[in-house]
Amino acid sequence: MITDKIEDAIFTPLKTWTEQSNSNWNMLIGIGLLSLIIAMILVYVLQKKMGMSVSDERTSQINLKSALVMLIGIILCDLIFPKEYMWQIFFLFKYSLAFLAAGIYLAIRYKRDFLS
Repeated sequence: MITDKIEDAIFTPLKTWTEQSNSNWNMLIGIGLLSLIIAMILVYVLQKKMGMSVSDERTSQINLKSALVMLIGIILCDLIFPKEYMWQIFFLFKYSLAFLAAGIYLAIRYKRDFLS
């Protein structure tokens, strides 16, 4: 299956790297937490710039589509990330990637709809 090949190519070497020392484990957690915080700030700032409090049809559609992008990101990460080991770290990375995908979508829509 394709997820087994992805797991063997990416996640097994990552598992062996993190098991080598505690500093590798802590570095992976720090990178995941930092990326989650940055992605959440990105989504918050872009939603505020587009007028999150204003409930018109255009911004509500953009916010709903960004939520859909986030949901699709979470589902794809659930399919790809292994569930047998390091699930706490992959849980952190799953949500940081989902927020980052939604933030990228919001940045593209903000540039296209509000800056032109």
